[in-house]
Order: sequence, then structure tokens, then C-alpha cells
Amino acid sequence: MTEQLLARGDRVVGTVLKPEAVADLRAQYPDTYFCRVLDVTDGAAVRAVVDDSFAEFGRIDVIVSNAGYGLFGAAEELNDPQVEHIIATNLTGSIRLIRAALPHLRAQGGGRVIQLSSYGGQVAAAGNSLYHATKWGIEGFCESMAQEVAPFGIGVTIVEPGGARTEFRYGSAQVATPLPAYEGNPAHAFLKMLDPKNGLAPGDPARMARRIIDSVETNPAPLRMVLGSLALQSTITAVRKRLENFETQTELAASTDFPPGE
Repeated sequence: MTEQLLARGDRVVGTVLKPEAVADLRAQYPDTYFCRVLDVTDGAAVRAVVDDSFAEFGRIDVIVSNAGYGLFGAAEELNDPQVEHIIATNLTGSIRLIRAALPHLRAQGGGRVIQLSSYGGQVAAAGNSLYHATKWGIEGFCESMAQEVAPFGIGVTIVEPGGARTEFRYGSAQVATPLPAYEGNPAHAFLKMLDPKNGLAPGDPARMARRIIDSVETNPAPLRMVLGSLALQSTITAVRKRLENFETQTELAASTDFPPGE
């Protein structure tokens, strides 16, 4: 996404953990790419980077909240530090970034917030419990927050990509220490997915980035955007099953109301 934005002439304040990873962009675009080192688990640093960036550039049109990683394993296999760190990164870190930006977006009269989620923010699979917890959580936060900031001209889009050929599966993914009790359990089905010998993910990161960039020109902002045909079908199937389950509970739900007139 950064490469595409810079190539078309936009200015980008890009936060990274390792500045050497973007040395090529810093050299190629010294006047339009501004690298900032940031760990989103550091709340004070998040606010400082956001405040300083708005102070330096005056206006920032789009905030992209993209920090996150996958953590795989049965819930019982995860340890407390793993649980705490993925929540601090995927959920709390995203909330901090957005909250830090909102006063500036209000002051400038509007803007756009893009939150990278996943189709795993709607669909749950065994072996991904904490990842789903963070994505379902950030989606609830963004859906509520979008209603609050719409009167200020701030649009919010939750992006729900399917599997893509990025480092998410084949580089940054973390795996819990397995317990023998879960051998052959659905919680370990992810091991096949993480092995590139079994086929690469179908999603093209470059095409996904283009669709995300294009969405900024859509008004009103689309609240959700699913990227990937398999992701969309999985989402539709999951939501239909959820709706069907709710629809069977009409009598149960009504049975807990006070009778009419009471």
C-alpha cells in the first residue's frame, strides 16, 4: 500500500518496528516518505507519533491501522504472555492509534479511518481463538465508533481480507507449544495452512492494497469491505448460519419479556 501511494505522489507517514525494512523506500522517496519507529503496545509512543505527525504536516487525510499478527494453537496451549501481547498489539494497539487520531481528524473537519481486520472478524475457526478475539473486538469498537464520528465527517472502513501471500502465514505467524492431547484435534488444522508446500494463499496483496486505496474515494465510507472470493463466501455462510440460529429463538427471547401491559 505504501509503495502504491508513494508511486502516485502521496505523502506517507509510515510506522515500522525495523526501519531497515523500508530503507529502499526512504532512499527512493526522501521527500514524501516519513518513517517513524513505533511499537503500538506503547501507548505513550502511539500518541506522541500521532500528535507529532499532525503537527508536522498540518493535515492527514487517512489513518490506516494495520498492526497485527496471527497466533495459532488451542486456547489451552496458549500462555499468558502470548495472550496479553496479541491483545496489546491487535486490539489495544489499534484502539490507541485511532483514539489518538480522532481529535485531529475532528479539528481538521473530517478524514478516513481504515482498520485492517480479517474475514476472521466474522468467521471463527478452531486454533485461532485469541486472533479471533482481537478481530471480533476491533470490529465491534469500530462499528460503534463509526456512528460517533460520522457527524464530524469522519468515515470508518473495516477491511476484512482473506488469505493473502504476505508474511502473515509464512513469516510473522506465532504458534503455541502443542499439547499431546490436541494431536489430531481441529485446533491443529492450521498447521496445514501454514505450510506453503500445501499451496499458497489465493489473495494478491497488491490488488488488495489497490482496492483499499480506492475505497477512500467512496462516500459514504463503506463500513465493511471483504477482500477475496473465498473470504466472502465463508463470511456469507457463517452469517447465514448465525441468522438461522437467531431465528429459531423467537419464542425463547419473548418468554423473558414482561407480558403486555405489565
